[in-house]
Amino acid sequence: MRILLVEDEPDLGMAIKRTLSQEKYIVDWAHDGLEAWNYLESNWTHYHVGIFDWMLPKLSGIQVCQKLRQKQSSLPILMLTAKDRIEDKVQGLDAGADDYLVKPFRVEELLARVRALQRRSPQLQTQKLQVGELVLDYSTASISIKKAIVPLTAKEFQILEYFMLHPNQILTRDQIINQIWQVQAEPSSNVVAAQMRLLRKKLTEYGCDDIIETVYGLGYRMNLSSSYQ
Repeated sequence: MRILLVEDEPDLGMAIKRTLSQEKYIVDWAHDGLEAWNYLESNWTHYHVGIFDWMLPKLSGIQVCQKLRQKQSSLPILMLTAKDRIEDKVQGLDAGADDYLVKPFRVEELLARVRALQRRSPQLQTQKLQVGELVLDYSTASISIKKAIVPLTAKEFQILEYFMLHPNQILTRDQIINQIWQVQAEPSSNVVAAQMRLLRKKLTEYGCDDIIETVYGLGYRMNLSSSYQ
């Protein structure tokens, strides 16, 4: 699942990003409202949840939220702010935010609210995704084969989810990088190949052979006609 975090405080932004990444979310971090809007305007369906600070340079979190709703976007949005008056909460919710979290907050509460918004995301209405005997459980951020949990890293989880959402479809290196790595990141040229080798090795250890194949010169494909199926 991909989250757009919009926070201009460097320490807080880094802490939130680190926490979410450890929970296997893909996090793009924008430092002001205009940067966030540029991310959103280029691809409305790219994100599943937005976490917006209220007070931001260039465009406030409230303004970004309002612009989204004017575009009929249903992206679930959590508003972060130090404003704790009832009037402020009402203003944030009336602007289109789905939830409101007052600073300072505990990490556990942030994650619980993200999980609640995740359940509202129109792209993640089902809590489980199954392809053959591969089962992805969004509620526990885990992937299992024949009920055995596969110990995946966050990146491996995200890559496998991407393939499960696009079975039998060739995914290029650039598509995988754009989907999995952060907007600001510049991964090395062989990072996809390296990640794919590790992922396929783990799947093989759990009896899932050859489900992800290399299509030479094009990319990779989750082949449901393989012996696994």
